[in-house]
Amino acid sequence: MSPADPNQPNEAARLTQQLLDQGYTKRQVAKMLGRDASLVSQFFTKGKGAAFVGALRQVVRAVRGGERDTETLSAVAQENVERRRTKTGQKARTRQKDVVGKPGESMAGRAGKQAIKSGASHLAPVVHETSQAGGRLAFTVRMKADQYTMSAGSTEDSPGLRRGFIPRADGTEERTYGSASTGGFDAAEWSQRVADHHGDVTEAMREWLVETGRAVEDADIAYLEVRGWVPPEQQ
Repeated sequence: MSPADPNQPNEAARLTQQLLDQGYTKRQVAKMLGRDASLVSQFFTKGKGAAFVGALRQVVRAVRGGERDTETLSAVAQENVERRRTKTGQKARTRQKDVVGKPGESMAGRAGKQAIKSGASHLAPVVHETSQAGGRLAFTVRMKADQYTMSAGSTEDSPGLRRGFIPRADGTEERTYGSASTGGFDAAEWSQRVADHHGDVTEAMREWLVETGRAVEDADIAYLEVRGWVPPEQQ
């Protein structure tokens, strides 16, 4: 590949530069992407990096939302790294698309223990962008089993979902709320909830769980996943 024009950086270089401007190093950016620092340098010198644009875009959004922890940002990036192509030249299947805006498109984000403590702010763009697209949302929440107030798998807790929970060996349970089959939740309503909590998705979810009688007052969320989509039939 021919050398890149320093006056016209590609998208990967442009997004990386935004992270460098925020105080991160090329080595840190490379670690977030699960790659070597020399590859990140080639974003600028050889115009490489197209496969990492989606991941970099999500990381930049998370940083703009206030996230600074490199471990959390690495998790954000890994959820959106485009896989290499197969030997036949076909692109390997990815876990989810990084777009939402047209019928059939979707996006998702996850937050583990570390990110939960800081409000899982990198999940806010999933909520807000899905809202702007007039889409729907679904959530997966993990907490200690005794912090839920409804019995696992009850139709009252997760109406319409045949398998709305997953028990785990550590005493926690993952419960799913909303799905494409049940119509999900109105993203506009959740966008307002998140905005009311100044971008703190953890607190927005905790309040909803308590408000709807699904969790105890001092519930401690250990894991949170948000999935947004625009129904295929929506015009």
